[in-house]
Amino acid sequence: MYAGEYPAASPRAQDGARTNFARIVSDSEEEASSSHDPDIGNSEAAALAALGFSKPLLASLAKKARQNGTSLEAELLNSGEVGENAYYGAVARFLRLPFIDVIDPQSLPDTPFIDTQLLHPNQVRITYRYRAPQVAIVPEAMRLADLAATLAAMPMLRRNLVVTTPSAIRQAVWKAGAGRRVRHAVTDLFDRFPQFSARIVLAGRQGFYAGLGFAVLLSALVVIPIETLGILHVTLSLIYLASLLLRLAALTAQHFTERSYAYIHDPEEPLPRYTIMVALYREADVARQLVGSLRRIDWPRPLLDIKLVCEADDHATIAALRALHLDPHFEIVEVPPSGPRTKPKALTYALSAARGEFLAIYDAEDRPHPQQLREAYRHFRNSPDRVACLQAPLIITNAQESWISALFSLEYAGLFRGLLPMLARWGMPLPLGGTSNHFRTAALRTAGGWDPFNVTEDADLGMRLYRLGYRAETLMRQTLEDAPTAMRVWMGQRSRWFKGWLQTWLVLMRAPRRLMREMGAGAFCIFQLMIGGMLMSSLLHPLILVFVAMGAYAMTEAPTEDIPTGMLSLFIIDLVNILGSYAIFLALGMGSMISHEKRMIGRRWAGLPLYWLMTSAAAWLAVVELHSKPFFWNKTSHVPTGRKPGV
Repeated sequence: MYAGEYPAASPRAQDGARTNFARIVSDSEEEASSSHDPDIGNSEAAALAALGFSKPLLASLAKKARQNGTSLEAELLNSGEVGENAYYGAVARFLRLPFIDVIDPQSLPDTPFIDTQLLHPNQVRITYRYRAPQVAIVPEAMRLADLAATLAAMPMLRRNLVVTTPSAIRQAVWKAGAGRRVRHAVTDLFDRFPQFSARIVLAGRQGFYAGLGFAVLLSALVVIPIETLGILHVTLSLIYLASLLLRLAALTAQHFTERSYAYIHDPEEPLPRYTIMVALYREADVARQLVGSLRRIDWPRPLLDIKLVCEADDHATIAALRALHLDPHFEIVEVPPSGPRTKPKALTYALSAARGEFLAIYDAEDRPHPQQLREAYRHFRNSPDRVACLQAPLIITNAQESWISALFSLEYAGLFRGLLPMLARWGMPLPLGGTSNHFRTAALRTAGGWDPFNVTEDADLGMRLYRLGYRAETLMRQTLEDAPTAMRVWMGQRSRWFKGWLQTWLVLMRAPRRLMREMGAGAFCIFQLMIGGMLMSSLLHPLILVFVAMGAYAMTEAPTEDIPTGMLSLFIIDLVNILGSYAIFLALGMGSMISHEKRMIGRRWAGLPLYWLMTSAAAWLAVVELHSKPFFWNKTSHVPTGRKPGV
């Protein structure tokens, strides 16, 4: 039985059984009905009273249930007044049924239909080898009278029924279908939308044109080297300049656009369920900080569905989470070990069990603003359905620890509080950040979820949503996180980002004409500047420095009147590219910061030229890794806030 309905007795038998049940709870109902609060006088309250819960507690639960649009039972189980096992054990004793708190996953037949129990765990059929099967049920308080009546009228049913808990059902169902589910997470996007998947690194046509272009370039360098180098110089300088102008537009918009916090208040209708997912791998050190941050989120607990998605063989992280005695709205999801070992694969694995109308993604080290979910919810409610994603700003809190974290902080400030809000106002595609994304869950599933083979899944998903007709916008309430402070950690993270951006560019450019039709000419150009232009400028930054040095040397060696106009123009463009890039980077970042952030950075901004050379090195490393290990996820290690690595 998976329909969620208990066997029904005849109407006459049910009437008699209800009379017996009424004798048991009559005192509770009479006392509840005498309350001035009408919500206490219902069958759910009477059932809970019959189980021994006090009238003041029920009155408090009724008030919360009315405010949140939930049930008394849901509020009770999330109140901390009673544990899940104790509550359902009491229900089992009341119904005179056996109680089990663990279900053997091998006793559940694995079918796709069983996954419905991850969303609404109410009953599963348990099969045994040497005895008759049983049905494990999760009775609801509001239907306890009907169930008691049915059991009284049909006592033979007791032989086949046991009471269990929602957690026991979910844990058993997760394990029973783990193999099928992880295969689905790896292959579903490729099977449904192969044109969106990075599983094939370089499509056949792309390989042909890349080889042809490389051969033509080599031939031109041999036959007409001076002219070819000149054309390359002009082309690369103009691409670099175009990317620079996009950031200049963001800097200009920053000074002429006023942004303010939306007023947050409880909407008239009940709040929906909200899912939060956090992918964790080797994060035992920050487990306590993460759970503490998630507990501070301002959202009714019965309407929160927090999934901590861990690799099943990451025993240290799982043990650290379990030691925290997680609240009922937390759930640890264990992903079976399989390739590719990536964050998007883990998130896609858990997506099928997301119970919320909306879904947020956070990273292990994140400390989201407690009101961020409420702002996102109000933004969604006041936006058309095609607004499928909202990006919250990420703010770095450890800028004072090293020059690397200081420049990282400037970079994030310019991106999340300058460039992305401008693109959102223009209705352009957003390369999402890897965390603090809020989605309409239905739209996310329609888009195929995350690509398990793309190691920068956020940028890929932002572009894919846009291609499918959805739009992304930005929020004001921030998420705090820490930046890498060591060069080795920073390089590993940044090379993974570049590798994923390369994957994203290659995936989207498999059919350029189709892409332009789907995105529109303006969005197509923005995509080329945000992804392609950023990749090109990072890869060629050292070459631009060489061009500037060569131009300066040539002009110092030649008389002023003999300098060709073309050479002078290129030198000016190259100089503007270099100095303008540095200046706009600093101005866009500083202009987005408050005074405290600027004080933390101090004069560490002087390391910007070296930071950009490191960025170029990471881009070239990504090109190498795209060939040698395209799906390798270079893990970024995290430590709790205020504790330095190695301490």
